Amino acid sequence: MSNFDRNAANRFATGITRTDSAFDQGLRSYMIGVYNYMALGLAITGLVAYSVFLTAVVPGSNPLMLTSVGQALFESPLRWVVMLAPLAIVMALSFGQSRMSGATTRIVFLVYSALMGLFLSSVLLIYTATSVANAFFITAATFGALSLYGYTTKRSLSAMGHFLFMALIGLVIASFVGIFVHSSGLQIGISMAAVLIFAGLTAWDTQAIKEMYAEGDGYDVTTKKSVFGALQLYLDFINIFIALLRLTGNRR
Repeated sequence: MSNFDRNAANRFATGITRTDSAFDQGLRSYMIGVYNYMALGLAITGLVAYSVFLTAVVPGSNPLMLTSVGQALFESPLRWVVMLAPLAIVMALSFGQSRMSGATTRIVFLVYSALMGLFLSSVLLIYTATSVANAFFITAATFGALSLYGYTTKRSLSAMGHFLFMALIGLVIASFVGIFVHSSGLQIGISMAAVLIFAGLTAWDTQAIKEMYAEGDGYDVTTKKSVFGALQLYLDFINIFIALLRLTGNRR
């Protein structure tokens, strides 16, 4: 997603030969920044989703009944805005990254996280709280293990990345077909494929984000790299979570 140089060709800080220890310390700080932005984005998404859910549902109703706010968000044409707004933001980030400052990139990412929370609030209407919690913790454990592998492995994952990208294209096409072909078997197959593809992308993206680091980068460039890296991992996490919820979740 990022056009930044991932080869980290600049091996020298100004006037000082880079040592391995200095590079490792800078890399750790950079990756911590990536994970911190990602965690902040997930926290905002969760808080917004839960807040919108409380506002959209009549308290104590069983089965759930929507308030006027809930009807506007999920039953009126406004629902298309809720669905498409996150896509518009992520496209703006992707195509406008070279023109944005680090501070602007950070703000847009946080806005995107909030819009995703608005979109994902519908998940709480469909699935039980226990199912959502279980899917989240399974996703967190899976993501953590795979991201750690991507960070620590000495093996290049570039070949796997090309394969996963092609598989992702196939997944998008299958998902589009699934809109018109209402088949439970197809939906299960799509969800299983999504878990595998985004699990692999978690490891690949982590390695790619690590390789984007260059010690000579200034604060603004480092901030942008951290935010775009966080966005990539955030999307991997969210897609694994949604796919697992579809496979294992109990509907209300």
